[in-house]
Amino acid sequence: MAPPPVSLDVYLEIGAKRTFACALDWPGWCRVGRDEGSALLALVASGPRYASVLQTASLAFDAPADVSALAVVERLDGTTTTDFGAPDVAPAADLRPLDDSTLERLQTVLKACWQALDTALHTAAGKDLRKGPRGGGRDLDAIAHHLLGADKAYLARLASKLPKQPEAALSEELDRTRQAILGALAAAARGDLPAQGPRGGTIWPPRYFARRVAWHALDHTWEIEDRLA
Repeated sequence: MAPPPVSLDVYLEIGAKRTFACALDWPGWCRVGRDEGSALLALVASGPRYASVLQTASLAFDAPADVSALAVVERLDGTTTTDFGAPDVAPAADLRPLDDSTLERLQTVLKACWQALDTALHTAAGKDLRKGPRGGGRDLDAIAHHLLGADKAYLARLASKLPKQPEAALSEELDRTRQAILGALAAAARGDLPAQGPRGGTIWPPRYFARRVAWHALDHTWEIEDRLA
């Protein structure tokens, strides 16, 4: 008798207008829909793309064939950010501490997502991106600068800050920010970062920090790929 199929744990972040379905153990694999059903379908549909991203990471990932392979383990109330189009709420599982092996795994996933992004940016260089609602007509340079600014803002959610470096090239600044992200994630896992920001702001759990950074990188990677098609 064949063993039963292994289910993939996901959580749902449910807003008034949009719902995100996110894989609990696979940062970056997170898709949006108008409701629970469409979000889960979008997640399954993106499974092969996510598997392609992880090909360079030596992590075994089998994309599910259909929604029946997904197990919803938590439902979260969304926010205005959810309805705007970005995940914004950490699942309970992200509050768990990080051991060394999990930290290494998260860093590996982040590096794979960045590699996929860099490939998309390189492939699209000098080409026109299709206009339309996906990205609102933002050009490639604007996408890259948007990602850079967001990553720096995400660092602040771990009470970490990237020292300013004037007149740095975009590629150098992206690389410097990514190294800071990996370092901040490791520091947070060790408990070396404060529990609150300098102005008392909410600090993200390190697992959620990695999840949000990976999602944003892949969301724009796939945007670029889709707008080139």
